[in-house]
Amino acid sequence: MRCLFISRWFPYPPDNGARLRMFNLLKPLSSRYTVDLISFASEPVSDEALAAMRRYCERVDVVRYRPFQPARWTALAGFLSARPRSVIDTYSVEMQRRVEQAGHERAYDVVIAAEIDVAPYAMALPNVPRVFEEVEIGKLYERYVDERHPLKKLRAGLTWSKSSRYVADLLRSFDGCTVVSEQEREYVRQIAPGYQPTRVVPNGVDLVGSADFGAPQADTLAYSGALTYYANWEAVEFFLREAFHLIRAERPGVQLTVTGRLDGVPVDRLPNRDGVVFTGYVDDVRPVVARSWVSVVPLLTGGGTRLKILESLALGTPVVSTSKGAEGLDLVPGRDILIADEPADFADAVLRVLRDANLRETLSGNGRRAVARYDWQIIGPGFCDFVEEISVKGKRGA
Repeated sequence: MRCLFISRWFPYPPDNGARLRMFNLLKPLSSRYTVDLISFASEPVSDEALAAMRRYCERVDVVRYRPFQPARWTALAGFLSARPRSVIDTYSVEMQRRVEQAGHERAYDVVIAAEIDVAPYAMALPNVPRVFEEVEIGKLYERYVDERHPLKKLRAGLTWSKSSRYVADLLRSFDGCTVVSEQEREYVRQIAPGYQPTRVVPNGVDLVGSADFGAPQADTLAYSGALTYYANWEAVEFFLREAFHLIRAERPGVQLTVTGRLDGVPVDRLPNRDGVVFTGYVDDVRPVVARSWVSVVPLLTGGGTRLKILESLALGTPVVSTSKGAEGLDLVPGRDILIADEPADFADAVLRVLRDANLRETLSGNGRRAVARYDWQIIGPGFCDFVEEISVKGKRGA
């Protein structure tokens, strides 16, 4: 079977949540099928990265991604369109041409479009079964529901209405789709009643690659996530403003390490930065997380499921998270993870872990056992089974 995988993110290096997911789905696909990859990239792709993906994909094409610019004329024209402005503004003639060319040169049994930004390009192969990988719309709905300012709520409501109609329309052209959680599957049911071929394919973690990075160091906290992404910025700002000073009031030596890209981020605007280290981009965040006593995940917004939590649990690092941060994960609060939403409660949960070596050990062991169900070695084959099922059904339908 030959598969065309169209990706919003170039999968290598797998150094953020989206790339990790793409990379760990492409690996099992390539073990079963012949896979061609056509991927957007937001920055130049190195020869090393191309070579890495050619170990899994017979064909690797890269198209430069044009980021959304709200003031560009194409984005402004989007106000008059039924499609979201970002879809219109970031449309790539070159990506359309590459997909069409691939379809002329090779016969595909299935095409997978990974994320909403690339879903329209799958239409360039009209007679091939299609899989819409990772439909994610919950964060738009929650932004609308949670907004309190009247004008902002109106705008969020219009965005949700347009985007949900657009995704529902897209789904009619796909033979199946995947989501990362049951909650996201429920959103799909709401916007596209009767749409059946939806499979939950959660985010996962590489348990085989979880090595020993040394003993954790006392009174250390970690947060992994690029602050260039708004949800991460918001989480760190909230934690520093509302909770970190409460923790340091009892334990002045506590240090927080924040890993992830900082390009153009106004770090100096963050409050209470004493005891905080911003590493910027690092090739591998696991040593930082593994050597910390607590992984903090104070997320307030965002969708999907949190790879940062799964990675922490796999490394044996106890996690304190908000409800939003742990949303969609099959974890038991108080056993596998500590959950707190109010700032004082969040600070208290972190302090409990810092004070109590037995609690740290218990959370570490329980977390490792709980995360076993999120092993990519289990998730990947399930995804492949779904793709094959869609390919067979799509051909029968055609």
